[in-house]
Amino acid sequence: MSAILEQQLLAQTRRHFLRNCQLGLGAMALGQLGSRASAAGPAAAEIVNPLAPKQGPLAPKAKQVIYLHMAGSPPVLDMFDYKPELAKHSGEPCPDSFIAGKQLAFIKGHPKLLGSPYKFSQHGKDGRWLCELFQHFPDVVDDVTVVKSMFTDQFNHAPAQLMLYTGSAQFGGASMGAWATYGLGSENENLPGYVVLLSGASDPSGGKSLWGSGFLPSVYQGVQCRAVGEPILYVTDPPGMGRDVRRRSLDALRKLNDYELQTVGDPETLSRISQYELAYRMQMAVPEVMDIGKESAATLEAYGAVPGQASFANNCLLARKLVEEGVRFVQLFDYGWDIHGTGSGDDLMTAFPGKMKDIDKPMTALIKDLKQRGLLEDTLVVWGGEFGRTSMNEERNGSKFLGRDHHPGCFTTWMAGGGVKPGLEYGATDELGYNVAENPVSVRDLQATVLHLLGLDPHKLSYPFMGLNQRLIGPAEGPKVIADILT
Repeated sequence: MSAILEQQLLAQTRRHFLRNCQLGLGAMALGQLGSRASAAGPAAAEIVNPLAPKQGPLAPKAKQVIYLHMAGSPPVLDMFDYKPELAKHSGEPCPDSFIAGKQLAFIKGHPKLLGSPYKFSQHGKDGRWLCELFQHFPDVVDDVTVVKSMFTDQFNHAPAQLMLYTGSAQFGGASMGAWATYGLGSENENLPGYVVLLSGASDPSGGKSLWGSGFLPSVYQGVQCRAVGEPILYVTDPPGMGRDVRRRSLDALRKLNDYELQTVGDPETLSRISQYELAYRMQMAVPEVMDIGKESAATLEAYGAVPGQASFANNCLLARKLVEEGVRFVQLFDYGWDIHGTGSGDDLMTAFPGKMKDIDKPMTALIKDLKQRGLLEDTLVVWGGEFGRTSMNEERNGSKFLGRDHHPGCFTTWMAGGGVKPGLEYGATDELGYNVAENPVSVRDLQATVLHLLGLDPHKLSYPFMGLNQRLIGPAEGPKVIADILT
């Protein structure tokens, strides 16, 4: 056997085999590929730009999304969900129904109820109850809708985060931002359609899968940008390589990739071509948009942002800049909200006030800034965690610090702009804040609502994988758009 023939045989793939045999799904899939990238020569790949702007099937209320995720899940009973009855009975054993037949992450025995150690007061035209640790957020309370009746079926961090963002508690699903860019593309060809910004001491528990593309083509995955140092690792030219040399190198790579696309027919080749070209364009665009040093002193002060630092405040300002430049989906993850009360590093009296200070001013400034610039109408802002926290004190191993265990039964999310009614409070929990009492909203309902507001039909937006038409909202027909909170 000649060396050339041996290499040709090694290069054969199952897809290549099916194409040659013209059998079943292989022929169908490659027939579809042929319509997108025919053997018309090296320019064939130019026919398709995976991130080109697209129109969804529905009339959109929002053009872009900023999702503020508090990784670890904040104790909303100490923030938004005021429960005077819980405070009244604080220190008493919880009702038996709270623990009978229930699986809790860390609580053992029969725990005691824990009322919030903080005072609440009313704000806004409808007298919305907010914790005293909010010093700035009351200014925008009439611009947001608070959903107090969220629930999930996961009580550990990584599975709950994966469920929220990919629709599956297991790894391998496509993230919400990836679905958005798959369905709608991007408004700026020089920037990623989906950008991720991190703050806090660590990545979220679910890791990079939370912004991955899963079974979707990899061009739709989130691009993590950094506030300190090189915004995107490995995008800049290495020492000794100028812009012209990079261009010639990419042109040569493109010819090779075009040939592979025509020979093998792998759709990921299109993603590879698109990503190389996007990286080249990002070399100029990303440093510009990621530079908050050019913002006015008043803007920096409003957010509490400091150029050159990694912080939630900087990331909120960057989120505004990114949507202003046409980025479709901006995801912020702020780590450090796992308030168990095992010590001063994760308790309600020491750690929690610090985290509240980290987010209060920036997220308030973000709402004000978007509104002042006329962007809030087209930008959906979502805030929340992956699940709730218990109405009982955890007291793990006899800890004297105050904290709350994981609780999937109820939690709070707020939304603003992008087709959401302002100043609304939707849903409710019981008087002790442990169960949903009114208008339950599942994480799949939230997913459906976000897609709907972007002009995508959450029930029809799908992608064929492993014999199923995969959807963000899962295979069942239960998920619904939260119509009552929409304009």
